[in-house]
Amino acid sequence: MTTASATPPGVRLREAVFGAARAGAIRAAIRLGVPDALGERPVDIDTLAAAVGTEPEPLRRLLRALAGCGIFTETDDGRIAHTDMSRLLREDAPNSLRYICLWCTEPWTWDAWPRLDQAVRTGRSVVPGLYGKDFFRYLHEDAPESARVFDRAMTTSSRQSAADIAEFLDLDAVREVADIGGGQGHVLAALLEKHPWVRGTLLDLPEVVAQADPRLRDGGPLASRARLLPGDCRDEVPPGADLYIIKNILEWDDESTRRTLKAVVAAARPGARVLVVENLLDDSQRFTSAMDLLLLLNVGGRKHTRDSLVTRMTNAGLRVEDVRPVNAYLHAFDSTVPD
Repeated sequence: MTTASATPPGVRLREAVFGAARAGAIRAAIRLGVPDALGERPVDIDTLAAAVGTEPEPLRRLLRALAGCGIFTETDDGRIAHTDMSRLLREDAPNSLRYICLWCTEPWTWDAWPRLDQAVRTGRSVVPGLYGKDFFRYLHEDAPESARVFDRAMTTSSRQSAADIAEFLDLDAVREVADIGGGQGHVLAALLEKHPWVRGTLLDLPEVVAQADPRLRDGGPLASRARLLPGDCRDEVPPGADLYIIKNILEWDDESTRRTLKAVVAAARPGARVLVVENLLDDSQRFTSAMDLLLLLNVGGRKHTRDSLVTRMTNAGLRVEDVRPVNAYLHAFDSTVPD
């Protein structure tokens, strides 16, 4: 097998520009149900095609394209088998990336990517020009299927990182946690389960909080120690917590990021701890730079470098004391509100 450096630049460029075909092939395989139809044993293409309702030859062509990048494989006798990557597309995979892959290839993305030059030129989202409204309004009013995929993708991502964050954090001196823009509250639930002396507040938009993790809602095992607070973290944040957690939401436009950090500093008592958890551009994960461009397209947002996030936190009045990896994808910026 040739290495990337030995491959002629013209070939590498052709492979790069056909990245959309690869993304489309992943989406097609998921929507056809191939990852879930394929078990742990290799299957001949006729049997697999019958199971997912396709013609055998086009299905083989689709899977051959994916096998070239390690997603599925074809045995010597022509049967199709899973790989470690293709198993992550299954609905029941423990660390499934099924909905993340669907989210990154939703129909609106194919409208937006050709306008990346416009976004780079202006520094603003292209969605209002495409659909006449901002991104999340478009999503919930005009693209309900995409909105459901987004919710599943965010839920999957949050569940997978919640255990890592709960393991990472030392809460011995903490009695009250506020999860700011915490979605359905998977991180908060993981912290409350691990630390029975801790109480917590989940702040997010009303429609998000209404779908909070069942463990936090009335009747749930953690409900007596959890408060579900609808609101916009750019406007107001609950006071009095020992620890404020802000995970993967400082990705909007710079004004929204500034307002959120300022709201936290205004609400927190001196000495309170503020933990910001984010993917970083300078973390050698190539997908993060692609996410950075996608955020520019849809909300005019960005992924941060270590320095850019420290600068924004410092400008908001926080004292950043430590930056450490939580897992292979996330870094935690530990800070306090000065006296």
